[in-house]
Amino acid sequence: MQFSVRLSLCLLGFLLVSLFPQPARGQVSSPRRFRAKILSPNKLHVSWKEPKGAFESYKVLYTTLPDGEQKEVQVSKQDAKLVIGDFDPLKEYNFKIFAVSGQQQSKPLQAKHEAQRSGIAMVQSQRTRDSSVTAENNEISEAEEGFMCNTAAISDIVILVDGSWSIGRINFRLVRTFLENLVRAFNVGSDKTRIGLAQYSGDPRIEWHLNAHSTKEAVIDAVKNLPYKGGNTLTGLALTFILENSFKPEAGSRPGVPKIGILITDGKSQDDVLPPARNLRDAGIELFAIGVKNADELELKAIASPPEETHVYNVADFSVMSDIVEGLTKTVCDRVDKLDKEIKGGAAPAPPPTSVSPPRDLVTSDITARSFRVAWTHAPGQVEKYRVVYYPASGGQPDEKVVQGTENSVELNYLNSLTEYQVAVFAIYRSSASEALRGSATTLALPMVNDLELFDITHSTMMVRWKVAAGATGYMILYAPLTEGDPADEKEVKVADSVNEVELEGLTPATEYTVTVYAMYGEEASDPMTSQQTTLPLTPARNLRFSDVDHSSARLSWDASSRKVKGYRIMYVKTNGVQTNEVDVGSVTTWLLRNLTSLTEYTVGVFAIYDEGQAEAVTDSFTTKTVPDPLDLKSSDISTDSFRVSWQHATSDVVLYRLTWTPTDGGDSEEVLVDGHINTYLIKGLSPASEYEVLLAAIYNNEAESDEVILVESTIKRTTTVATTTTTTEAPRFGVRNMRIDEETSFSMRVSWQPVDSRNVRHYRLNYVSSKGDRAEETRTVPTGQSSLVLQPLLSDTEYKVAITPVYPEGDGPPISRMGRTLPLSAPKNLRVSEEWYNRFRISWDVPPSPTMGYRVVYQPVSAPGPALETFVGEDVNTMLIVNLLSGTEYSVKVIASYTTGSSEALSGRAKTLYLGVTNLNIYQVRMTSLCTQWQPHRHASAYRVVLESLPSGQKQETKLGGGASRHCFNNLKPNTQYKISVYAQLLDGTEGPGVSATERTLPVPTPAPTKPPTTTPLPTIPPAKEVCKAAKADLVFLIDGSWSIGDDNFLKIIRFLYSTTGALDRIGPDGTQVAIVQFSDDARTEFKLNSYNDKERLLDAINKISYKGGNTKTGRAIQHVKENIFTAAAGLRRGIPNVLVVLTDGRSQDDVNKVSKEMQMAGYIVFALGFADADYGELVSIASKPSDRHVFFVDDLDAFKKIEEKLVTFVCEAATATCPSVPMSGSTTPGFRMMELFGLVENRYNSVSGVSMVPGTFNTFPCFHLHSDAFLAQPTKYLHPEGLPSDYTITLLFRLLPDTPEEPFALWEILNKNNEPLVGVILDNGGKTLTFFNNDYKGEFQTVTFEGPEIKKLFYGSFHKLHIAISKTSAKVVIDCKMVAEKNINAAGNITTDGVEVLGRMVRSRGNKDNSAPFQLQIFDIVCSTSWANRDKCCELPGLRKEADCPAMPKACTCTQDSKGPPGPAGPPGGPGIRGARGDRGEPGPVGPTGPVGETGVPGPQGPQGPQGPSGRTIIGPPGAPGERGQKGDAGQQGNQGIPGRPGGPGREGPAGQRGLPGKDGPQGRPGPTGTMGTPGAPGAPGTTGPPGKQGELGPPGPPGGKGEKGERGDLQSTSSVQAIARQVCEQLIQSHMARYNSILNQAPSPPVSIRTVPGPPGEPGRPGSPGSQGEQGPPGRPGSHGQPGSSGQPGERGQPGEKGEKGSPGVGVQGPRGPPGPPGAQGQGRPGNQGPSGRPGNPGSPGRPGVPGPVGSSGPPGYCDPNSCVGYNVGVQLPPNVFQNYGEAEEDDPYRYYQPNYPAPRPVSPDDPALALDDVELRSPGVHRSTRSLGGEEETVEPKRRLKRGAKTLSGLIK
Repeated sequence: MQFSVRLSLCLLGFLLVSLFPQPARGQVSSPRRFRAKILSPNKLHVSWKEPKGAFESYKVLYTTLPDGEQKEVQVSKQDAKLVIGDFDPLKEYNFKIFAVSGQQQSKPLQAKHEAQRSGIAMVQSQRTRDSSVTAENNEISEAEEGFMCNTAAISDIVILVDGSWSIGRINFRLVRTFLENLVRAFNVGSDKTRIGLAQYSGDPRIEWHLNAHSTKEAVIDAVKNLPYKGGNTLTGLALTFILENSFKPEAGSRPGVPKIGILITDGKSQDDVLPPARNLRDAGIELFAIGVKNADELELKAIASPPEETHVYNVADFSVMSDIVEGLTKTVCDRVDKLDKEIKGGAAPAPPPTSVSPPRDLVTSDITARSFRVAWTHAPGQVEKYRVVYYPASGGQPDEKVVQGTENSVELNYLNSLTEYQVAVFAIYRSSASEALRGSATTLALPMVNDLELFDITHSTMMVRWKVAAGATGYMILYAPLTEGDPADEKEVKVADSVNEVELEGLTPATEYTVTVYAMYGEEASDPMTSQQTTLPLTPARNLRFSDVDHSSARLSWDASSRKVKGYRIMYVKTNGVQTNEVDVGSVTTWLLRNLTSLTEYTVGVFAIYDEGQAEAVTDSFTTKTVPDPLDLKSSDISTDSFRVSWQHATSDVVLYRLTWTPTDGGDSEEVLVDGHINTYLIKGLSPASEYEVLLAAIYNNEAESDEVILVESTIKRTTTVATTTTTTEAPRFGVRNMRIDEETSFSMRVSWQPVDSRNVRHYRLNYVSSKGDRAEETRTVPTGQSSLVLQPLLSDTEYKVAITPVYPEGDGPPISRMGRTLPLSAPKNLRVSEEWYNRFRISWDVPPSPTMGYRVVYQPVSAPGPALETFVGEDVNTMLIVNLLSGTEYSVKVIASYTTGSSEALSGRAKTLYLGVTNLNIYQVRMTSLCTQWQPHRHASAYRVVLESLPSGQKQETKLGGGASRHCFNNLKPNTQYKISVYAQLLDGTEGPGVSATERTLPVPTPAPTKPPTTTPLPTIPPAKEVCKAAKADLVFLIDGSWSIGDDNFLKIIRFLYSTTGALDRIGPDGTQVAIVQFSDDARTEFKLNSYNDKERLLDAINKISYKGGNTKTGRAIQHVKENIFTAAAGLRRGIPNVLVVLTDGRSQDDVNKVSKEMQMAGYIVFALGFADADYGELVSIASKPSDRHVFFVDDLDAFKKIEEKLVTFVCEAATATCPSVPMSGSTTPGFRMMELFGLVENRYNSVSGVSMVPGTFNTFPCFHLHSDAFLAQPTKYLHPEGLPSDYTITLLFRLLPDTPEEPFALWEILNKNNEPLVGVILDNGGKTLTFFNNDYKGEFQTVTFEGPEIKKLFYGSFHKLHIAISKTSAKVVIDCKMVAEKNINAAGNITTDGVEVLGRMVRSRGNKDNSAPFQLQIFDIVCSTSWANRDKCCELPGLRKEADCPAMPKACTCTQDSKGPPGPAGPPGGPGIRGARGDRGEPGPVGPTGPVGETGVPGPQGPQGPQGPSGRTIIGPPGAPGERGQKGDAGQQGNQGIPGRPGGPGREGPAGQRGLPGKDGPQGRPGPTGTMGTPGAPGAPGTTGPPGKQGELGPPGPPGGKGEKGERGDLQSTSSVQAIARQVCEQLIQSHMARYNSILNQAPSPPVSIRTVPGPPGEPGRPGSPGSQGEQGPPGRPGSHGQPGSSGQPGERGQPGEKGEKGSPGVGVQGPRGPPGPPGAQGQGRPGNQGPSGRPGNPGSPGRPGVPGPVGSSGPPGYCDPNSCVGYNVGVQLPPNVFQNYGEAEEDDPYRYYQPNYPAPRPVSPDDPALALDDVELRSPGVHRSTRSLGGEEETVEPKRRLKRGAKTLSGLIK
């Protein structure tokens, strides 16, 4: 068994080593996964995946060939990419990419990007033909931008693009780039070359016709927006499609013009291509075929026109398609020129075309979600038909309808909802077609379901209910567990339109499901409604009870769990045993367990079994009772030499009875074993008239033996006739022979002999005494049948005289004696040291020849102060790893062997840990208030702690630096002060070396020149207001850093800065600027609120009284405090006033600032960030508003405040100016007004506004507000525009009119004076379809401008439109949907009065107090104080115009497009232990503190709260803990008490006291008799029982999130398997199979894994989750404590506490009594080793642990660390190969014992007067190597513990079957 374990582990290790080669120890891990992408002909983008482990930056070396030029580029840690701007595609690039950490760098990631040869050079099976192109009359120019076809000939070119799945989205981007370069080479126009494009897969579709775009720019823009289709490859069908649809007059194909078809495909067609290609060629269309990657070259040649050398291209990869553009365009250009000449030369000139005109006045109406009507005015002439072509503006297959020439309208049906459609109407004449009349319309959104509800949830079902959607044809329900499982887990249910309630069945218990419901309209789905719920867990059995418990059976009962339960499974195991039993019992609720062991504790688990699996177990324990004694022992049939004994059976499972009888007056005992079915026995061969003691014991199956029952009976006296003469002869008395003394130990020896004639010997008397005579003589009595005896306890190294005397009835026989000597207390030998490290070393020794009880190890630092510590290890240990030592410290080490009679001399030596400290520490750049220090870094340090101490005051500053740092500067110091700088190096596990210190004095303050006598100056007055601040009106909050790093002096400078800044303000109070100040460190303290002061003098006085707080730097918490407690109405916040926050800090925050800062900016707060000294500029940027150049300020120290104060005050006051306050808009701050907020039209306030409801906007994530009829929203002008309107501004409105919007004119927005007279506003006339703006000019005259026309009419068709009206001093400009429509001149405006109101939707014809308003929907309303805003806006809110690359992520977006990037999310919490991986995202966790002193064992704490949900992972059952270490030696047994009095003697006179009696039996008290002599001292007490295994240690906290994975393609399924998970599973199963114990398994409970899964968004399926990130790094082990939520079994438990002392033995009759029963089990092991018990012999070893059967499946905990020590136990003689457990691709740790937990008792202090501390020692060193290991494989000895029967002379194993 043992050999197989080793062999399996070695094979596994070999496998993993070969799979995962490791970097050398101490190296930085290399970057991975090189990728290169050509962005343009002169730009190359290279990227790579970040390495595992810690590093600081990248170094990139690349060499170009053939010129051999080499360049080096430094790249930051965050980038992992590089763009080469001077890329030459004709050169070969060789890359070497290093990860750099301090002075170290990784092995390079090497890669090569091959040269891209131009033209056909990279084309398979093709010849280079660029040189063969004949120009003839073509004017071919090769400009620097590429080839341009400048021929005068024109052509119709149709490109057919393969859009099948085999291309992939990434390659399709390269196809777009190729097409763009192809189009650029031609002069595109309606009267020049026309280009159309079709895309095909399973079915072809027209992307645009030849006449769709009239400029090259329009075609290129269409190419850029070309969508990827996906599907199969049916090339033949696609060729037929373009013949029938693209090369037609109505599609823009012109007669007499060369026609070119260009096919691009990447695979073999799935249909026949020959007939369609031949038909195209026969129609005069010249075909070019371009194959990529897997294309079939023979098929390409069959499609293309001859000659194939110029018409067939086959490139190896999409990335090199750009290389053939020039050759292709030259060939096409040449062929167009030749074909044009052939057409013109070979045919008669065509007649001049007749004049054709397009129709006019396109109008769309009757718009629904699925249709709208198109109408037009007839074109002149004889129109035969009208062809109406329509397609989505965002791209898609065009559709068309053809109506007779007499019709002038058509309804377009089966459209997509919420989609803008482009419409083109062509007039078709007999021989030609007109140009198109174009327009557009946007369909309405499909109604979606509402009120989605999940209810009636069970463990496998849940009900889904929703509110029906109007017009829906059915509903689709998608549901899936929220795990990263198989996509097949997602299921779909479709129901009819009449159904709105569905039961979902077959769900997994205890699993969170996401349920999404779509309303279906034919094949189109509405936006989804999604909800989530968790199924109930399987109901476990309850209330487990035990009854009818006896010695071998017990009845279990429990309450039924559920009606759906299929049965129950019972698992039971001895709590301290190894064999597990399992039985399936069906659907009963009671069961009888049989064949149990007596006096044994059993742990039982009952599992409820369901179809879906088994529920969590209900567990409990019980203890069987002792085996029963035989009953009613009695005698009968008594004669002179016999009598019969009989009894009643104890139970039915007795195997044997042991029957023993002994004469009470001395003599041999006899014994017989009786079959368990017999209950009577005739004892024969007895002496007449003799009394006998009869003992009866029952023996059971497991060799357990009951207590003995006793019967005393006498035989009958024999009647004889005595002769008159009798001769009596005394029998001879012999001595013994062959007496020997052997098996000497330090505390015992064995005496043996051979009897001469034992027939008359009653017993033997053995006397022994030390030859020195310093002890009293000891006597032992030995029964006749025994011929040896072990004498113990004896003194060590002492000579004893031993004598044996046989005792006969008549007296003593001749004695015989020998001399024997015990062994001395030998000390261990050959102490040696190995594996020295910074905080540990290993010691080993040779064991002494005598058996020991264990070893006491004492160690104490010699070269540094520190206490002496000691610990104890068992007698089978001869090596020990001593941990938690000081680095660079010499230790005195002593090993002392412990024996039962004392301790040996100490084996002494010295050992030294490695030095963990920096070198060459020096101080430089010493100045008056600063100094710097530098040092030589330590090769293994992961961090440095740098402490600065002011020697006069003792005040300290401390900072933590990374392992790559080698210098640091301290600022803001006091002049002329002595400072001490100490640098402490730290390892990854938190071990810290000794400090290395240096001292230096800062420079003194220079003596100032003598000052002149002060002149009398007036007292300071209140500072005057600055001009820029006189119009400021804001709520201004200063958030100032009060942490310890500021210091008293600098804090005074901050106060002076606040005094100066607030002094620059004008009015203080509700009519001007309100000021609040908050100081923060660990928490925030409000110094005063916004409404605390109403005048400047009191405000400035309060600023001067602010006191310094002190503490750490928690900026994020402080900003949250300001948001929640200062910017509130209770604190003085005013509506419509700019909210400005100024943050001052000197260091990086110790908490997260990103989340709350983003919330502040999104909520409209204007945030300025001012940093100095050690502030993090990147953090300041994230805190402040945008743009950063106006809102972020940084200075070196506070003395430089003056340099920026003027600029800061100016920017703050400009932001606070009420005329145009700064507001957030499109990711930056812009002067203007958020009118929606000012009118209360925001999500959290609209419910308090009457007449308003919230509805979905242009996208579901944008809120829109429905202003119902007569809502009449009004706000006082003085609150919205207290200073009036600026001279130049832009009114921005996103709105739509409704069917019930009246035809009469109404004002979208207007300002009225106190007499309700309009001053300025925007009017819509729904009847006349006009837009009007009005205001009063600078002369006070009322002026209006009205706009009309087709573009203006769009506003009235019921769709959302974005309207910009830019008002300047000279003009009013209208922009609709980011397209300039009209501009008209106006006079400069005069200002407005603020005594009136501003209203929305007011009807123009409202009169007096009878104002009413029009209904409409409003999504955006802003007034921006700039006329350029309309040009900068991108209309991202409109679906037809939104471009993800240019637009910010939508609010609350659950999905995003492939190229969009949302704002970064908040960082997660620090990670914990994982598989030695690199740290994931989120900041590094704080370093582990230095190891504290060993504390005393505490009492068990209360049960802690359940730990958090673990991450999703494999449910691999982890290894149960290994057996706990054996208990410490119990106390020596106490001296036995006086023996039990004997029975009364027969009648007669009282004789003298008898000699010492025979050994007594333990049991009930005997009959009264004469008192025996005092018994000798008992032997040492029996060893205490092995303590139960220690409580399972806590799992470490979870691993950090892995590094960010490469961005996956949307919708592609990522693999979830990984080599790491497989390797970890193999290791864990190996551990479970060989070394586990069961007692930790039953405590496990399953915990369902949970992860987040993106909810499907409309209209297609969502993308699947990407692959998981890299595995997190294992953190330091957690401190032991109470159980959290159980997961997989943890590491082996700590050693249990020593077993309690054995009970006192029963008193014997003058001789040594039998062993007492074992002591009760030791207390439950705590989470740390127990203290050493008093010196005594160790307890027997426990049984070796064997694996238990699996318990209930628990969720996988954080990845475990496959430590060899955990796999096989530690110090048990199995040495694993060093590379069995690899760390899966990561850099190997420098410290293999980083997570080592010692399995010996915790060291405890040694008493100062202990003699062990006075012994000498010698220096120890490793034998010539830095680190060594010692194989113990050949020395292991497995000793099975043997049961000791009550009578050791006989073993029953052969008798019991």
